[in-house]
Amino acid sequence: MTKECCGPGYASPAEAMQAEREKLLYTVALYVGTGIEKPDYLATVDVDPDSPTYSSVIARTEAGCVGDELHHSGWNACSSCHDDATKSRQYIILPGVRTSNLNIYDTADAKNPVLHKVVSGDDIKAKTNLSAPHTVHCLGADIIISMLGDADGNGPGGFLHLNEDFEIVGRWENDLGGMKYNYDFWYQPRHNQMVSSEWASPNTFMPGFDLEDVAAGKYGQSIHCWDFEAKKVVKSIDMGEEGMIPLEVRGLHDPASNEGLFAATLSSNVFRWYRDDANEFQIEKVIDIPTIDVEGFPVPMPSLITDILISMDDKYLYFANWLHGDLRQYDITDIANPKMTGQVWLGGMLGKAPEVNGVEVQGAPQMIQLSLDGKRLYATTSLFSSWDNQFYPGMKEKGAQMFMIDCDTENGGMSINPDFLVDFGNEPNGPARCHEMRYPGGDVTSDIWM
Repeated sequence: MTKECCGPGYASPAEAMQAEREKLLYTVALYVGTGIEKPDYLATVDVDPDSPTYSSVIARTEAGCVGDELHHSGWNACSSCHDDATKSRQYIILPGVRTSNLNIYDTADAKNPVLHKVVSGDDIKAKTNLSAPHTVHCLGADIIISMLGDADGNGPGGFLHLNEDFEIVGRWENDLGGMKYNYDFWYQPRHNQMVSSEWASPNTFMPGFDLEDVAAGKYGQSIHCWDFEAKKVVKSIDMGEEGMIPLEVRGLHDPASNEGLFAATLSSNVFRWYRDDANEFQIEKVIDIPTIDVEGFPVPMPSLITDILISMDDKYLYFANWLHGDLRQYDITDIANPKMTGQVWLGGMLGKAPEVNGVEVQGAPQMIQLSLDGKRLYATTSLFSSWDNQFYPGMKEKGAQMFMIDCDTENGGMSINPDFLVDFGNEPNGPARCHEMRYPGGDVTSDIWM
């Protein structure tokens, strides 16, 4: 495999640098929806078990304004720049879904990031008619970001193109085809392919979840396959009730592969996407989580798969069930026939683990991140402020949490680490939510190997 410009696989000193940077973990932390009028921030968490500040927030770097709703993030450089020694993952981009601002942080001092620049959401709207930035991937020296809406918050959104100086180039895509909505994406230039997914328009999901919006067709149920070089959709697959709200898309890390997995969140299914012998995009359902009848819930409760990831060696799939409250591990050595090998419970609406490591869990496993060696899985419990307040109203007053799960990479299996807990209910300015996580220098969900 070709290695990233500062990712795994290098000999010293790069390997040593990566090992040092895996002692820290960044997560977005936010006050939107809590009633606290403070900017969201990038939280630097000490994950070095030999450190006296282990399992605590050691730095907090505020965003440029109040009300961003920091959500997902990404790096300025990745595997696309493997042949350019001048590029490194120094800058992390934290989009504000509500303001459309892009907060650019300089992580040259990994323990003390500083806010380098803010790209105005108003400028993005004016120049591209796009809003609500979500997934960030580097593309050589440049950056592309999935945008969930137009300037007025309607679908289908599109893709924003920035240059290496974080200047707005314009829209990246040439043809959206029949896309109604946008969300996540994964690309592999070696195979000239990209796969993108759908959530809903910002005007639909931002106020909270309304079941009637599903029946009205206001949530996505399609996956989109792209000609990456032509920047256009070549095939859209409508999955109907089996594929409601397809969110996170993950490709296998082996650059020779042309397949991966995605989860249909509301339908609680996992699908494999691949190219067949005729080089045509295809999908097939490989995991189905049954709904559960829960007293007081208006419909049979879906598990609500909200995040998935694939280990760097492509052996294990992990995903989070935000309503049921469990994290699962599957052996995907045979990707068409995953086998469950581990499960743990953290919060959720089934009452199976209301308290973990001495704290009342607010929410349930939502975003996850895995160490490069596959042995440490981190989970945070906040989804989106308005959805948190709807399904787990206690989080507003008590904050969200980050947990660590120990993973057996040889035989499979998972267990909650009893010595690790970051409770964002105890933050200096009041209880905060925590969402996506990134390792300085690169991680499992940002690494696309070339």
